[in-house]
Amino acid sequence: MLSEEEREQIRRAYYIDHLKVAQIARETGHCRQTIQNVIADVPRKPYQLREGRPGPVFKPFQKRVGELLAQNDSLPPKQRYTTHKIFETIRAEGYQGCESRIGQFRAEWKQVHFPPEVFLPLEFEPGQDAQCDWGEAIAIIAGKKQTVQVFVLRLCYSRRAFVMAFPTQEQESFLYGHVLAFSHFGGVPHRISYDNLATAVKLALDKRDKRRRLRQENRTSVRLARAMRKVK
Repeated sequence: MLSEEEREQIRRAYYIDHLKVAQIARETGHCRQTIQNVIADVPRKPYQLREGRPGPVFKPFQKRVGELLAQNDSLPPKQRYTTHKIFETIRAEGYQGCESRIGQFRAEWKQVHFPPEVFLPLEFEPGQDAQCDWGEAIAIIAGKKQTVQVFVLRLCYSRRAFVMAFPTQEQESFLYGHVLAFSHFGGVPHRISYDNLATAVKLALDKRDKRRRLRQENRTSVRLARAMRKVK
């Protein structure tokens, strides 16, 4: 199954770099049908767990592990069954297998009982939404090949895109790319979506749960948003 990063790489190669399906297939190693499905934005099929997969050591405990996982919804966060806690519980009941097999079954169990959402095509109003992301490309500058960072800001309604290459993905390039994009489009979108860009957000530990990480906007991104609202 393709990751979202691989799907986005294929879309960029087709829509931004204007590469043919055959060339994208050669460079990525995926078949042409897969490339065409990504370009057509065909929803991925939810994973279906096949019966008979568990090994002979784990199979007698499969139902027991499923019962423990089903209890998690009614338990407080600190009392929920993790992979290690389940491993210790069924090991005391006679399980002699490895802990990694439980982790594998737990992931499969979640996909069956909590299948991924099926995404439908979104409809956008003119000038309302835009998407922003970074990419990498090889450019020939002064006769030498160099890796450049590509800033892309695309309007969701018209699919018009502003693309510019920078030497780095630093904050200065990030902000300057927005300024030039707004000048190019002749206005500022009502809302811009970012895919966890390090220049737009940062990760911080949740004070209440140290295992969780929260996304926080960088100060410069907050200032940019304020400036955008003033322009509107």
